[in-house]
Amino acid sequence: MSYDIYMTHADGIRCQVPHHMGGGTTIVGGYTEAWLNVTYNYSPFYYSFLDKENGIRWLYGKTGREVLANLRLAIRSLASMGWAPYRDYWAPTPGNALQPLLAFKRWANMHPDAVFSGD
Repeated sequence: MSYDIYMTHADGIRCQVPHHMGGGTTIVGGYTEAWLNVTYNYSPFYYSFLDKENGIRWLYGKTGREVLANLRLAIRSLASMGWAPYRDYWAPTPGNALQPLLAFKRWANMHPDAVFSGD
């Protein structure tokens, strides 16, 4: 199980971000859409540090501007537990759970009026 999380402009078009690769589903050669597949394995961290009821889904329906403060707090908390990603993407570690949040923070800064959604 996983979450497909992306950002779209008001017109429904997905935001463009710098070329990236990663996540649970990777496109060969990478992509520039603000889309990332995040494994459910990290969900305990997101329920603990983002939102106790909704976890990572707390982002959905919110603009980049609306999520920045909470993303910063969650990033700071996870970073204090262990910064480096583990070699196994699927391992539920603080460093692995941190990586998607760093991407979402970059996107939120680039597109403050765009909206997160997913599943």
